[in-house]
Amino acid sequence: MTEALHLAELNVGRLLAPTDDPRVAEFMAALDRVNGMGKRMPGFVWMMEGSGEPGMGNTETKIDGDPQYVSNLTVWENVESLEHFVWNTVHRSFYERRAEWFEVLGGMHFVMWWVPAGHRPTLEEGLDRLAHLQAKGDSDRAFGWSYLKEAQLWKTHACARMAAE
Repeated sequence: MTEALHLAELNVGRLLAPTDDPRVAEFMAALDRVNGMGKRMPGFVWMMEGSGEPGMGNTETKIDGDPQYVSNLTVWENVESLEHFVWNTVHRSFYERRAEWFEVLGGMHFVMWWVPAGHRPTLEEGLDRLAHLQAKGDSDRAFGWSYLKEAQLWKTHACARMAAE
């Protein structure tokens, strides 16, 4: 019997300013709405949560102690459900405007990998997968959209790589 697998994804970015700064206020104000919609999408399984404070999302979780580094870690039933959320909902409009709120990062900052159904990855696990992708490129251990034959929407909807993907 084959073990059921779900798709985990980690997306990290560094905000242009602290979370309470007016320069990122529009992004921060939309977090609860966008994350809430994601949680209601068909195929959504799990999301790493922050404190639960309204308007904060998971922004309290620091990477390397830097309060402007924010992360999003989710699990989905399959590629299609994640792809639909990313490219066919209001999430896409925020993705397309990411340069307004996020610094341009030098390397890859988005990674996906397969996890056993029921597994809840940690941020450390996701960062390890991201480091693997950055060092070795796409593999079964860590990959981007182009590695998944099922993924199609990213080909027509992805913008130029500039800020947090």
